[in-house]
Amino acid sequence: MSSAEMLTQPQGLRLSPTGLPSVPVLGHLLDIRKDMLGFFERCAREHGDVSLIKLATAEAVLINNSDLIEEVLVEKADKFVKNHFFWRQLDAIMGGGLFTSEDGEWRKQRKHSSPAFRTQELEAYAPHMVQLVDQLVGSWKDGQEFDMHREILALGLKISAKTLLNADVEQDIEDLEKAAYWLIDEIAARFSRPFVIPDAVPLPGHIRYLKGVAYLDRLVYRVIDEFRSGKIEPAGFLASLMAVRDEDGKPLSDKQLRDQVLTMLLAGYETTALSMSFGFDLLGQNRDYQDRMAAEVRAVTGDRPVTYEDLPKLPLTEWAVIETMRVLPPAWAVGREAREDVEIGDYLIRKGTGVIISSWVTHRDPRYFDDPTSFRPERWAGDFRRKLPRFAYYPFGGGPRICIGNRFAMMEAMLFLATIAKRFDVERLTERPYKLLPSITIRPTGGIWVRLHERK
Repeated sequence: MSSAEMLTQPQGLRLSPTGLPSVPVLGHLLDIRKDMLGFFERCAREHGDVSLIKLATAEAVLINNSDLIEEVLVEKADKFVKNHFFWRQLDAIMGGGLFTSEDGEWRKQRKHSSPAFRTQELEAYAPHMVQLVDQLVGSWKDGQEFDMHREILALGLKISAKTLLNADVEQDIEDLEKAAYWLIDEIAARFSRPFVIPDAVPLPGHIRYLKGVAYLDRLVYRVIDEFRSGKIEPAGFLASLMAVRDEDGKPLSDKQLRDQVLTMLLAGYETTALSMSFGFDLLGQNRDYQDRMAAEVRAVTGDRPVTYEDLPKLPLTEWAVIETMRVLPPAWAVGREAREDVEIGDYLIRKGTGVIISSWVTHRDPRYFDDPTSFRPERWAGDFRRKLPRFAYYPFGGGPRICIGNRFAMMEAMLFLATIAKRFDVERLTERPYKLLPSITIRPTGGIWVRLHERK
């Protein structure tokens, strides 16, 4: 389908959006593979709020305007579905969970999952998080150098296992890490493919991916059995789901429980770990601000651990997390597909057209942020956020499908940054740079290397 057919010009609407020069057959795929983030930035910079992207035989539009983004995600959300071209490649791991379901099934699952993220549940999760962070920080030494991102990924898995399953996975952590890395690596590979290769094709990445799925299946089903038999005290997200009853009074099946838990595990643990890793990447290069943040934490907490109740008293930590997710948003893009012809702004988007919304691009738009590529947490002081257009800053998406764990993620990141800054001055080793690898998240290849300086 041509761009003229997809985005026609009924009376009163603008011309179809233009895009960067492309090549026959492949369109912009080579540009995207070479530098995906840079490509989307160029699209917005050179072609405005709506730009055309050619993806081999398909076409999509990139939208970079707060008002138009709000139309897609909020005002006309029912006119779009999540872009299934990518998500249908992940059935083996996501199943029919919250991330991939639509319409009535999605609303039902959202209702089932919401109680696990109420304030009282967050308060219950916080001590477990701080305890695990304290255990990790207690193993660190003055002058030590290491890859912070790898440390945090392992910690994120432990926190997710505790809060989702109420399970201690210390004895399983090596296998769990291996399975998670296999899955994340394969998801990244599939994200860049313009076509679907069935799981049954015995590619090396597929073999590892299916082994990772099988391992996580065994772990989750084992914990479900231990809950039912009374070997583990039901708590956390899984326990909340096990208490759910459908319209006929029946509990969720083991398969339904499994799909929801693994969806939350993969959707949540890496994105939050990335926020914390990028946080110390940026704080480690802005150590004066880090010192001020540490002093604020010490003034509030003294010698005791940081608690959930302390968080409203730690604005410097909150601003650091907010600004980190502006400069380096882990979930950097949202995809939708028009389920019918729909007008967005002055454009008619035809049924089946892909829509891409990128926080990476919007968060770096000088219309919304002064000096947009610089890390300046103080910009969030006062009423700055209230003055921003609603979708100038959206690290968790927006509308009905806003990330259900957004408050959980903010809490975890703040507790982590505050606990570490209180104990250590983290210096970023800039002589060991990393590259950003965009897939479903933005990942640092090469690690985020730091040096620790114990605070006396």
